[in-house]
This record gives sequence, C-alpha cells and structure tokens, in this order.
Amino acid sequence: MASQSDKRSKWTKFLSVAGPFLGLAFVTIIFAFSEDLRPVFYTGGNWKNILTQTVIVSLGALGMTLIIVSGGIDLSVGSVVALTGVVGARLLEHHVSPVLVVLVTVLTGGLVGLINGSIIAGFRMLPFVVTLGMMGIARGVAKWLAGNQTVNIEGESPVVRVMEKLSPDTFFPLPYGVWIALVLTFLVSLLLRCTVFGRYIFAIGSNEATARLCGISVRTHKVLIYSLAGLFFGLAGLMQLSRLTQGDPSVAIGLELDIIAAVVIGGASLNGGTGSVMGSVIGALIMAVLRAGSSQMNWDNYVQEIIIGIVIILAVGLDKLRQRQSAASA
Repeated sequence: MASQSDKRSKWTKFLSVAGPFLGLAFVTIIFAFSEDLRPVFYTGGNWKNILTQTVIVSLGALGMTLIIVSGGIDLSVGSVVALTGVVGARLLEHHVSPVLVVLVTVLTGGLVGLINGSIIAGFRMLPFVVTLGMMGIARGVAKWLAGNQTVNIEGESPVVRVMEKLSPDTFFPLPYGVWIALVLTFLVSLLLRCTVFGRYIFAIGSNEATARLCGISVRTHKVLIYSLAGLFFGLAGLMQLSRLTQGDPSVAIGLELDIIAAVVIGGASLNGGTGSVMGSVIGALIMAVLRAGSSQMNWDNYVQEIIIGIVIILAVGLDKLRQRQSAASA
C-alpha cells in the first residue's frame, strides 16, 4: 500500500514539473507534420517573433503566479496594462527622462496592486469581486488620461526600443524585453522557492487559517503579494507601450484571461498552494506557439480560440487529476 502511495506521489510530482515542458514539445512537434509550414515555422526569425509575443503575457504570468499560488485571482491585469501604457506614453509625450518613465509606469502598476491587496486583505473581500471592479476603474482612468484616444509618441526614446526586433530574419539578437523577462523569471522562481516570503505564499494558498495560526501575518502578505504582482503588470504595460510605440487605452482587453490560462496550463491550481514560475512562463509560450502556428497555417481566428480553450480545459483536468492523486497518496 505504501509503495502504491509513493508511486502516485512520484507520478504527481513528475506531472507537475514535466507537464508544461511535455505540452510545449507536443504543440511544437504538431506543426512539423505540415510540409508547407515546416520550412517557415522552424526558423530563427519565427522563434524570435514567438518569444517577443510571449514577453507581455510572461511578465503578467509572473505576478499572477504569486497571486494564484496564494489562493487569489486578479481580473484587472488587462486594464492595468492599458493604464500603465497610457501613463508611460503621456510621460514620453512631455519629454520626461526614460529612467523616470520606467519608474513611474511600473510603480503605477504597483499602486493599483497595493489598492487591490489593501481592500482584499483589509475588508476580507473576495479577490474576484475587488479586481473585477478595479478592471473597470483602471480602464476608465486610462481612457480619461488618454482623452479617449491613442497617445502617439513623437521622437525617439530608449523606452520604445526595448521590444524592437533587430535582424527580424535571425534568432539573435533578441529584443531587450525577452532578456528582461528571462532574468525576472529566474529571480521570481528563486523568490518563490528559496525564500521565507515564498514559503509563506504557498502556506497561505494551501490553508489560510492554518497559516494564520502558525503566526504568518496573512493580511500583510496579501498586500505585499498584490503589490509585487502589480509591479509586474506595470512592467508588462511598459512592454506593451514599447511594442505598439503608443499608449492605447483600449488595448489588452481579455489579456487577463490569457495570463490566467498560461498560469493554469503551467501547472498552477486555482485552489491555491500549487504552481511554479517556470511552468507559467512555459504555459505562456505554449499559447504563443499555438497562435503563431495556427496563424501561419491560415486557420481562422475562431479555430485558434477553440484550440486554446481545449488546451485550458485539459490543463484544468490535469490539475484535478493531480489533486486526486495527491489526496490518495496522503
């Protein structure tokens, strides 16, 4: 009996770690069966484009992983990305220094996260309700700041070159945004797995009442988690600004669903207490590969959405399977 429990436990751990990588390998190999697509899909230029498209969702997924692992959710991400993009564009419009533009844009995202976390923790309100309300508030403020139109940037600025693709037909050099996302993925992974703060995040998500009894200041940590996640959402907004070279208050509608889907595909549980940063980023990459391959196959957009939906359902089903096996081996 013990040996069966050990086998289930090992299989569960294997699925948690290797599942996203196996999924990425699977969706990558699928497109090899098309003779017309193969010469185009497996090129350095195409994979540079895929990685560049993954940056915004990946940065959002870093913050969302912290929130979901702690047992929360944030539906305001898309609106925060639009808001911070408009803030950055307005600052560039007034010829503010690039360093200050980056700081203010990222901190704007952090401020929204601080407000979300303070309301959720202070008034013990449901994250779903609070962030749903913030979704509308942030989008409305973005439209107000932009005058309900796009904010175009005149002149050159280092900020708008962060996502610039030099030599688009070759894999290197990669845009700065890709390297920033990779470095932050490594750092957040260390934060989640190798620090006391990271262990507290898992503890809160696993059982909030038990975490409180163990002496963890749950309210304070929730505020910190949402604030830190907001910084990543602000950085994603900065990357969106760099990619579009304009501040658009109507951009990133539905982005929160892509980010949540990436985290779930990457192995996180919506019940909290489970997840990994690397898995979330791989989940974002899986979605980007599917979209790129589907687009190059000239499939209609609704076909792409159906495929992404099926992948999300399968990922959630896999999470339920892992939970059952964990309960059986306990």
